[in-house]
Amino acid sequence: MEAVVTERIGEVEVFRQMARAIHGVVRRNTEGLSEEESLIQPQPEGNCMNWVVGHLLRVYESVLPALGQEPVLEPGGFDRYKRGSHPVKSADEAMELAALMAAWDEAARRVDAGLAELTVERLDEKAPFSPGNNPNETVRTLLTTVLFHQAYHAGQTGLLRRIAGKPGAIK
Repeated sequence: MEAVVTERIGEVEVFRQMARAIHGVVRRNTEGLSEEESLIQPQPEGNCMNWVVGHLLRVYESVLPALGQEPVLEPGGFDRYKRGSHPVKSADEAMELAALMAAWDEAARRVDAGLAELTVERLDEKAPFSPGNNPNETVRTLLTTVLFHQAYHAGQTGLLRRIAGKPGAIK
C-alpha cells in the first residue's frame, strides 16, 4: 500500500513540475512583447499571443476550484478567451497584456498551491466537469487533460513570439 501512495504522491509532483514549466515557458515567450506585438495575428488565420494567454488563464480559472483554490478574476472575467471565440484583433476587445500576465502569475501560483495539497483520495474523486464529456472523469484525468492543453498552447506562444519579430526565448 505504501508504494502506491508514494507513487501517486510522485504523480502530484510531476503535475506540479509540468505546471511550473508551462508557466515559465509562457512567461519567457511574452517577455519584452509590446501590447501591439501581442495582438499580431498569425496568417492565414489563428489567434494572437493576447488571446492564447487569456485562453490559458480561462482554463486555469475553470480548474482552480477543483484544486481548492479561488479563481483569480470574477466569474466571466475571461469569457472573451473561451474556446471557439473569434480572434482578438484589436486592443479594445482584449485585456492588456500586463494585466493578463499578472493574472497568469497569480493563477500559476494558485495552481501550484492547489496541486501541493492534493491527496490520493482527491485524485480519484469524480471531477467537477469534463472537457471531453467523460462521465468517468476524475480529478487525475482532468488534470492530465488540462496540463496537456496548457502545454500545447504554451508551445504556440513560442511561435507567436517569432511571428511578432522577436528572437526565440527558449534556447
